[in-house]
Amino acid sequence: MSTHVFGVRHHGPGSARSLLDALETLTPDIVLVEGPPEGDALVALAGHAQMRPPVAMLIYAPDDPSDASYYPFARFSPEWQAIHYALGRDIPIRFMDLPLANRIALRRGEREEAASPDGAPSEDDGAEPTAEPWRGDPLALIAQAAGYEDSERWWEHMVEERRDTQSLFDGIRTAMTALREQVEGELAQDPPILERYREAAMRKILRAAEKEGFARIAVVCGAWHVPALEKRPKQSEDNQLLKGLPKVKTTATWVPWTYGRLSYHSGYGAGVASPGWYDHLWSRSGDVATPWLIKVAQAFRAEGLDISSAHIIESVRLAETLAAMRARPLPSLAELNDATQTVMLFGESAPMQLIQARLIVGERLGQVPESTPATPLQEDLRAQQRRLRLKPSASDQSMVFDLRKPNDLARSHLLHRLTLLDVPWGRNGGREAGKGTFKESWRIKWEPDFEVALIEAGRWGNGIEQAATAAVVQEARRREDIGQLAALARQALLADLGEAIEPVIEQLQARAALAADVLVLMQAVPELARLARYGDVRKTAVERVDTLLEGLLARIFIGLPNACSGINEEAAETLFGHIQGVHEGLQLLDDTRLQAQWQRTLSQLADTQSLQGIIRGRCCRLLLDTGAMDEEGAARQLGLALSRGNAPGQSAAWLDGFLRDSGQLLIHDHALWQLVDQWVCQLAEETFMQVIPLLRRTFSSFEAAERRQMGERVKRGPMALGSTHDHPGEFDRARAEATLPLVSRLFGLEDGE
Repeated sequence: MSTHVFGVRHHGPGSARSLLDALETLTPDIVLVEGPPEGDALVALAGHAQMRPPVAMLIYAPDDPSDASYYPFARFSPEWQAIHYALGRDIPIRFMDLPLANRIALRRGEREEAASPDGAPSEDDGAEPTAEPWRGDPLALIAQAAGYEDSERWWEHMVEERRDTQSLFDGIRTAMTALREQVEGELAQDPPILERYREAAMRKILRAAEKEGFARIAVVCGAWHVPALEKRPKQSEDNQLLKGLPKVKTTATWVPWTYGRLSYHSGYGAGVASPGWYDHLWSRSGDVATPWLIKVAQAFRAEGLDISSAHIIESVRLAETLAAMRARPLPSLAELNDATQTVMLFGESAPMQLIQARLIVGERLGQVPESTPATPLQEDLRAQQRRLRLKPSASDQSMVFDLRKPNDLARSHLLHRLTLLDVPWGRNGGREAGKGTFKESWRIKWEPDFEVALIEAGRWGNGIEQAATAAVVQEARRREDIGQLAALARQALLADLGEAIEPVIEQLQARAALAADVLVLMQAVPELARLARYGDVRKTAVERVDTLLEGLLARIFIGLPNACSGINEEAAETLFGHIQGVHEGLQLLDDTRLQAQWQRTLSQLADTQSLQGIIRGRCCRLLLDTGAMDEEGAARQLGLALSRGNAPGQSAAWLDGFLRDSGQLLIHDHALWQLVDQWVCQLAEETFMQVIPLLRRTFSSFEAAERRQMGERVKRGPMALGSTHDHPGEFDRARAEATLPLVSRLFGLEDGE
């Protein structure tokens, strides 16, 4: 009987390659892998044809799904390769570690103790914290002795990027044994209690395998644990240590994972900084530099950068030269990055962020089989469906929620959160017309694909609220457009994600502070105004939004006149939409001070003759609509805009800005009608043909009924227009009396009232 312990680095491609060679040489009859024993029931799914790493084993407490741990695997993870080695040869495969049932119970005990009136335990209590501040980074001692800046770089160069695998595990064993003796000897105390529990549990499972009579046992674990598994204390000591540990009920499943998430902390401890690079190392057994730089060039070309084959060739040469100068047998990621920045980017560092996100970290998303057990997210959703009496249905249903009712408000929150998780169970139809801000309409229909979407969304968290919060925070970091950030903030508010709103607002403030373009600031106002206006209805705090909105508006009021100066027609059209959006947003706010400042800004723009006509016309119309300008003032502005001294194109543009989307003003104001009529009549034929496309666009924005009324008035001729003066015609009493029955019916009056 022989036991062989292989110390690896979690998610290390070099460790994985060396491990496979060692297993082929050993041909074990059982493989023990560091990991939660609860995963034994799931290990067979790792060999399923639909399983595509990166994936993670998720173990959680059903009574509180947020109490959970993830154990991620990539295809280059040594543990994953050991599992596939055993499954492919029908060799027993088992996980060994302290069960999550115990670890979750211990965590709960620590939280309860910390929350007790006495607070955290003192040093005299004899309790040791779960964290391991005593250790820090012990590999840094070896790395510094070898002349490296950090242990990450040392391990990559010495283990992960090496091609020869002979004697690797003997070297790791020797190094870890010496390192643990030094660290623990200097501290003169045992390791933290959690680590003692874990290693005792590992030894217990190892002894059980030996008692079963397996002749060649392969143990795959983190390098740090190798000495603890080879120099074992007495079995009775381990049993005594593990005796009486609390435990809770747990459930295990597989969930898809991403390379971006693989760089985070997990059940195996720290992640890896370069999953995409490690995947490349795993997939290439020979030259790694040339294929990598080809990927880099392709990524740059996709973004419009001019990268030629010569750039790739020279980058490879420079990387190889740098490796030789640094006494490296082959170029590492550091040399390849230096060569890329120097040759392809001419020293620029900003585009390297693209390579960091797309290639070095990577964007791969894993896949799990359809037969995988349900995730906590699915179970949380089902529990909420039962609690809120909102059953999934394959039929398209229309529902209206009264947001004043707690159950309807919770339903709305749930559907908004699912939408943020890319599970669009409900399609929000907005507020019901005529019913204030308390009614919200939805159309809901459950699709089978939503189950898959929920599994994928499991990477964000174990509960709907937790996952939606994490997804929103991540999306806020990704978005740069403050208009989109404002929309995201409103979505988070509608979903009642209190913990997500703060990071989104902070990101929005940071982006807004750096934004020098007034147009960029104006994009955020409509969404923020809706957020501030309707947030209180949903019982959500909006104080930060009010402060941010007021700051944005102050900058807009100051900068808008300059932003409107010296622009072409296309830019003016863009500003037209932004001005309308800001105006509509301000109308939602009950703030007369801000509205007065906005009206002063509009007046300044309307009186500036050098601006594009469409801008001045829209400003006049908005002032008229809000009562800041009377009809006489509007007629005077229209007369100036349509006077002979102005270019016909600018006059037509002014008219477009003033009248677009609403012809009622022109229909009911005789003075404005006459001014427009006189202006059109005095145009020369050639000029008329030049401005008619713009006029056609303006009039096409009117409703069909409005255009029909205008046509009828034109047919009746000038006499039908009426007069701007008060000269009432002769009153026809008989015709007036004929309308009384209809008027009575309209007002609900009985005959004779």
